[in-house]
Amino acid sequence: MTTSALRAADAKDAPGTSDSGSGSGSGRAARLRLELRAVHALVHRDLLRLAGQRVHTALLLLHPVLYLLVLGGGLAALIPRSSLGVDYRTYLFPGMLMMTVQTPAVMVGIRLITDRESGYLRELLMAPVGRSTLLLGKCAGGTLAATVQGAVLLGLAGVVGLPYDPLLLATLLAGMVLASFTITALALALAVTLRRAETFHTLLGVVMMPLLFLSGGFFPLDALPGWAGTLAGANPLAYAVDLLRRCVAHHVPGGHGTPGIAWAGRQPPLLLEAALLLTSGVLALLWAARRFSRPE
Repeated sequence: MTTSALRAADAKDAPGTSDSGSGSGSGRAARLRLELRAVHALVHRDLLRLAGQRVHTALLLLHPVLYLLVLGGGLAALIPRSSLGVDYRTYLFPGMLMMTVQTPAVMVGIRLITDRESGYLRELLMAPVGRSTLLLGKCAGGTLAATVQGAVLLGLAGVVGLPYDPLLLATLLAGMVLASFTITALALALAVTLRRAETFHTLLGVVMMPLLFLSGGFFPLDALPGWAGTLAGANPLAYAVDLLRRCVAHHVPGGHGTPGIAWAGRQPPLLLEAALLLTSGVLALLWAARRFSRPE
């Protein structure tokens, strides 16, 4: 369906079909419209999949919800509030937001590999658009789908003691968009390198859980051994969790008592953490696009 839509758009907007009097500017505009339609078609495909797999989406949300309510509720009675500055469920909430967006973002890479194995990717590559455009569409669709699922978990903000402040919810949503984009881009960069879904799944099982535990989502990073703290400093998930937690800290009394990422004993500025996340995602996407542009 997506490939057919792209071919139809090409028949309508191809630069070669314009009048002879048209300049090169109109040809570039037609080409741009075609590329944007390709991105829109791929994003629409991911949203249709999200809407059509409601049970699957609910199961993905169940995991962080159980962590938040069961694990968070149990440990909240054991971990004194004074050690974290906030209730443990409040402390855990940014990590669960990250867990919520992580899974659908990573699944974009898995779908790219399965599309290649099923032959769908070969049909998609026949569309009259650039390969980089197709990869951008997959990244945009994965980012949006992951953010939508994370936004659902924001409904539990009041359960963990957070106010339903529009500014707080907006900043958390923006942080999830940034984190979803970075994780999706990294997953695509990995997927264009690997050829088998089994290898991708195995690598994720080895890498993703340590990255999640080294993100500071479950416990403060300053409680880790020195070598683990160094690894956390190179972990994109740690910057994403720290970004969300510092947004929460501005709206919760005592929330500033839980340090996250530290460089030489000092926390980097909030905007610098956001810039590092964005840069990591852009570089991963550019590398994936370069690798993806090679002939199969």
